[in-house]
Amino acid sequence: MPHRLMLLDTASLYFRAFYGVPDTIRRPDGTPVNAVRGLLDMIARLTTDYNATHLVACWDDAWRPRWRVDLIPTYKSHRVAEVVAGGTDVEVVPDALEAQLPMIRRVLGLAGIAVVGAAEHEADDVVGSYASHAGFPVDVVTGDRDLFQVVDDTRQVRVVYTARGMKNLEVLTDAVVVGKYRVLPGQYADYATLRGDASDGLPGVAGIGEKTAASLLGEYGTLDGLLAAAADAGSGLSASVRSKLDAAGDYLEVAPAVVRVVRNLELPSLEEAGALLRPVAGDARSELERLATEWNLGGSVRRLLEALDRRH
Repeated sequence: MPHRLMLLDTASLYFRAFYGVPDTIRRPDGTPVNAVRGLLDMIARLTTDYNATHLVACWDDAWRPRWRVDLIPTYKSHRVAEVVAGGTDVEVVPDALEAQLPMIRRVLGLAGIAVVGAAEHEADDVVGSYASHAGFPVDVVTGDRDLFQVVDDTRQVRVVYTARGMKNLEVLTDAVVVGKYRVLPGQYADYATLRGDASDGLPGVAGIGEKTAASLLGEYGTLDGLLAAAADAGSGLSASVRSKLDAAGDYLEVAPAVVRVVRNLELPSLEEAGALLRPVAGDARSELERLATEWNLGGSVRRLLEALDRRH
């Protein structure tokens, strides 16, 4: 089977599983297991349907990195539940989901699924770094538009977009991104910078919405090209747009570093991370099967094991 890497924006998926599977599904001690079940079923289906040979569950070691917040203090600020000692931000996560995260990590570990995070970085940055250097086709699974910027037909990088649910998955290529937003994937970060994104606390440039942002990038190519035109009195840029860009000057100096995913993290190689999908055998398989019963995981573990068995 030709190599194909699948990169999971793991938090995006377990949040979707948590809200998509009834939380009445619980262990005997009352702990919900809906997110665990849902995530395992997603992985079983996705790896099978998209013929993944390698898989990395990319993890948020820092869901709101301090260096991004230092640049834009409003970055994800609406998701902060509290600030604990040392200035660490705690994300708003339902208690019933928080209780399942250790179970998710344990089951993924027993299944031999690589989980990779990076200090002071988000899962998006792990995705961006692996996707940019994989050397073979990549499918990025996410419900987050931020990762549209990694789509790249030349590198054979696609996004499998989950926002409309697992029954309505959408595969994004260069043409699909252009069709949706009238910008190339390589322009998407600049487009998001100009347009802003309330879900991430990015204000954008006041008065520049999606259509204007796409039109400007269509004409000037990049944010840098647009700003160069704004600084050139002889360019054809309108006085109105110049004024809007000037008013947002401080924001535009720092926003690109926040919006663009990092692509050069020093991460374990796919081999070092154990990304190659293999059947689960021996003690690990026995333990997974035991937990399937003890934790009331139903058929989710069985379906995952069957999906992994088909890898070889």
